[in-house]
Amino acid sequence: MKKTPLLNIALSRVIASLGHGDILMIVDAGMPVPAGVELIDLALTRGVPDFVSVLDVVLSEMQVESHVLSNEMAEVKPPALQVIESLNLDDQLGQQRWISHEDLKVLSRKAKAIIRTGECQPYSNVALVSGVVF
Repeated sequence: MKKTPLLNIALSRVIASLGHGDILMIVDAGMPVPAGVELIDLALTRGVPDFVSVLDVVLSEMQVESHVLSNEMAEVKPPALQVIESLNLDDQLGQQRWISHEDLKVLSRKAKAIIRTGECQPYSNVALVSGVVF
């Protein structure tokens, strides 16, 4: 059995397959998923699992070079934003970039996979850009 926190087979496989510059998105329950992009749907019910729990587990296995957030997230300030800002201070998320929510939807077309959570706080979405460990 694995020793690391991540138990989900599909998510573990996707993270292991990421190359430098690949995009993995963690999104709320309402974010659309473009056709052709792999969906790892973890949503069970409203709020389960929440965005922050999924982000924590993903970061336990993924090297992140940078991340992209929507401007609307900064305006609405869902609880996830405070956690992201804290992780940013610890340099766990690399460089931060802000774009419109519509542009984030366009960017999602380039994602290797999208992880849907049960999060129901609007604009709780992040695009994580894979880095390298060397």
